[in-house]
Amino acid sequence: QVQLVESGGGLVQPGGSLRLSCAASGFTFSSYAMGWYRQAPGKERELVAFISSTGGSTNYADSVKGRFTISRDNAKKTVYLQMNSLKPEDTAVYYCKVTSRNYWGQGTQVTVSS
Repeated sequence: QVQLVESGGGLVQPGGSLRLSCAASGFTFSSYAMGWYRQAPGKERELVAFISSTGGSTNYADSVKGRFTISRDNAKKTVYLQMNSLKPEDTAVYYCKVTSRNYWGQGTQVTVSS
């Protein structure tokens, strides 16, 4: 069965960094574009970063552009989100998703607070 497992979240101070990982199984990972989404309390879930199946194309929400980097390792069936210069408004549960399918991970909490 399809499984996406996020890890790497935690508490970090403003200006700090975190790297999230999403380990995939149960589907042909290398055939699918992947995305990182986030949802803050009371807010809609939003796409923050996208990466094509080969890793050749990426895209970012304006709010994270220049601070976050999405990457993937198809051999390891893992997609990453490097988050730098974190801000309190980045606080959210971060989810990994197969962008063209309704396949979601369970999320990992990122809290940015001093």
